[in-house]
Amino acid sequence: MSVIRAARLFDGTRFDEARDVVMEAGRVTALRPAGNGAAAELPEGAILVPGFIDLQVNGGDGVMLNDDPAPGRLRRIARAHAKSGSTTILPTLISGTRPLLAATLAAGRAAIGEGAAGVAGLHLEGPFLAPARRGVHPAEAMTLPTEDDIAALCAPFPGRLLVTLAPDMVAPEMVARLVAAGVIVFAGHTDGTFAQMQAGLAAGISGFTHLYNAMSPLTVREPGAVGAALDHPTARAGIIADRLHVHPAAIRVALRCMGPERLFLVSDAMATAASDVTSFELYGQKITLTDGRLTNQGGTLAGAHLTMAEAVQIAVQDIGIPLADALMMATRTPAEVLGRADLGRIGRGAAADLVALDRELRVIGVWQAGQRLR
Repeated sequence: MSVIRAARLFDGTRFDEARDVVMEAGRVTALRPAGNGAAAELPEGAILVPGFIDLQVNGGDGVMLNDDPAPGRLRRIARAHAKSGSTTILPTLISGTRPLLAATLAAGRAAIGEGAAGVAGLHLEGPFLAPARRGVHPAEAMTLPTEDDIAALCAPFPGRLLVTLAPDMVAPEMVARLVAAGVIVFAGHTDGTFAQMQAGLAAGISGFTHLYNAMSPLTVREPGAVGAALDHPTARAGIIADRLHVHPAAIRVALRCMGPERLFLVSDAMATAASDVTSFELYGQKITLTDGRLTNQGGTLAGAHLTMAEAVQIAVQDIGIPLADALMMATRTPAEVLGRADLGRIGRGAAADLVALDRELRVIGVWQAGQRLR
């Protein structure tokens, strides 16, 4: 048994003061008023929060999942992000070929079966996307799903499987089959109309991938994908808060429309995140980091040089999001997307995944399954 004493704590929904978090066998076994017994005390001014949950992680520690979809690669990326505060992630494949999709699903099954720390499942971003909104996804990878593709995605999977697809490219009937099989389906990289978005949502689409980016915009007579996301009463959306992908005012508008219960932070992290690497290759294109911005040779944004902890810091200090909202957007809300009641909160029965932040919201401590990583 171990105990962390926090003068201030965010439990996933609200702040609390002077609490002891008791951990045993990887779980929180008690949350009680701070006592006088032995405990690891946090520095003055620190806040203890649930481990961050990042549902869109393409890479980290200098490597990309696309380069080598193997169990060891999943573990490496997860370890790098865990040390930065993201104790739960969905490693993300960027529009792979069908053999690459199959290899990634196999790697996910193996890694989760081996108990890979922090790997909650997989996020398959494409390849069933709209060519007009593909971004850095390779044009040759864009395709329509076949019956075999849907069957492969519907096969039993030991973790959470999130699939980003374009509702203008995938029939609602196929979406419904994925959802019925337990797949979390998000709309993204879509040029669809509002009506097409509505049909996809009715079929079971429950969220939107990196809101605003790579999707049909909200206009006065055609609300598009952005309008569908903002208008829907329950659909959630990830958003990239890196000062580059979305204007701060647009993030504030989305938050007013959706609230922190529906809008959540993602990193869209690439190989440079949580590393000293400044360039890498993606499908034969050199991606370069310059002044915090990742671009391909044509100048197109290529993911983000970002960790979830940095996204929280930017959300609060640069965008003006209240701290409680930003923390919920990085913990409780993505946990609910995953349907994981044991994540994104600090309380009895929760995973002992915790992050300590200083006054400037810098990570000063990380615990995963009760074990201190830094």
